[in-house]
Amino acid sequence: MTSVPEYVIEMLHITKEFPGIKANDDITLQLRRGEIHALLGENGAGKSTLMSVLFGLYQPDQGEIRKDGKVVKINNPNDATALHIGMVHQHFKLIDVFTVLDNIILGAEDTKLGFISKKKARKKVLELSERYGLKVDLDAKIEDITVGMQQRVEILKMLYRDNEVLIFDEPTAVLTPQEIEELMKIMKGLAAEGKSILFITHKLAEIMAVADRCSVLRKGKYIGTVNTVDTNQAELSRMMVGRDVQLVVDKQPAAPTDAVLTVEGLSVRSKLYNREAVKDVSFTVRAGEIVCIAGIDGNGQSELVHAVTGLEKAAKGRISLLGQDITAAPIRKRSKAGMAHIPEDRHKHGLILDNTLEQNMVLQKYYEPQFQTAGFIRFDAVRAYAENLIEQYDVRSGQGPVTVTRSMSGGNQQKAIIAREIDRDLPLIIAVQPTRGLDVGAIEYIHHQLVAARDAGKAVLLVSLELDEVMNLSDRILVMYEGEIVGELDPKETTVQELGLYMAGAKRQGEEAAK
Repeated sequence: MTSVPEYVIEMLHITKEFPGIKANDDITLQLRRGEIHALLGENGAGKSTLMSVLFGLYQPDQGEIRKDGKVVKINNPNDATALHIGMVHQHFKLIDVFTVLDNIILGAEDTKLGFISKKKARKKVLELSERYGLKVDLDAKIEDITVGMQQRVEILKMLYRDNEVLIFDEPTAVLTPQEIEELMKIMKGLAAEGKSILFITHKLAEIMAVADRCSVLRKGKYIGTVNTVDTNQAELSRMMVGRDVQLVVDKQPAAPTDAVLTVEGLSVRSKLYNREAVKDVSFTVRAGEIVCIAGIDGNGQSELVHAVTGLEKAAKGRISLLGQDITAAPIRKRSKAGMAHIPEDRHKHGLILDNTLEQNMVLQKYYEPQFQTAGFIRFDAVRAYAENLIEQYDVRSGQGPVTVTRSMSGGNQQKAIIAREIDRDLPLIIAVQPTRGLDVGAIEYIHHQLVAARDAGKAVLLVSLELDEVMNLSDRILVMYEGEIVGELDPKETTVQELGLYMAGAKRQGEEAAK
């Protein structure tokens, strides 16, 4: 009788090069049957590239892949699916104008006499969503649901295909603390059922909580594999970054002065549902403070930010920036009046993906005298400006300023947006999920930049789903629940547990305190 091989997947001596960069340099990774194996590394360390090789999106230049001990050739994702390998990508592979159900069954449809039969598919998807706590509206269009909900659709898509090797690429980057806890339970449940999970993440606490083993990559090279029971967060961060990382934000007490952003009685209609997503919200952000809006995803934070930044119209209320009414102002006018914006969805609202990195760096400034003469863009000035920001913010890309932005890792795309917005040196910075998808070294740097902006007299409005970030970075916390601000908390005088009660709607301050 033949014994079952110990490893369900072996990636042996994988090398993959792109123009100007060796993304994977002789990497060996072995996944045991029924284990959760974390893959850790800085932004651009080669994690997503390695997983894309396993899923058939890229072909390795050298090396081989074995499944259950046998060498396999994975030319495309269909080959991977046939081998029962599934992947949830960091940037979701969904069709915006299709419904949730259509996206889940796409490419794996049941047909009768040439017609797609959705009844059976709907039943299976509902059973999966119930079993794993992945509640979604199957008839909603992808373009109308939150990023957190899109994440759930991707996971359901993988489970629907009965895959046995599951690749999660940054699965928690867009989830709330409660959703992350739920996902951890799901992953443990899947592993207990015999499924094998490869889990790319930057979050050390998650690795310690859920992974059996962890392999670390740095700048495309394999550093080592450790059992999580034999290590700690400090050691993992050292392996990843190559130095000690400060995991707690070091900042002085805030000394706020004048109001920079004033929001009064703001209401915003939901684009998806026939109701108000933001209900009569009022708050002020002053120069020299970081005010954080915390809440579980889908409680009106996105709509609030869209109304303040001009991406959506307010139904009623007033928005003032430095005393100037900008409620009905177009986006550029708000920008020129003093508003920098790090958006939640970097692909939709932050970058033009098929433009170069240098073009994206000057999106908000190309029309200024520094970058143009008599209507003609000064490309030498653009190049010099971009090179300076790339170096200052350690934005890693294969071909420097001329790299096509789409080809960069998600974390480096995020760093490019942050570099552009903070460098504009404006009185107000609106930062939505600014460290989403960033490694500990980059998070440390971005937090330092936001605190430095605050100390330089800027007003910072932070919207974050990361409880550690909320508690560490904020001077004041405003909690949103079902479109309303239900509490204003001082991070020095509250606990994560109390914050969680407000976020879940179990606790609410009096009307006056909320404003």
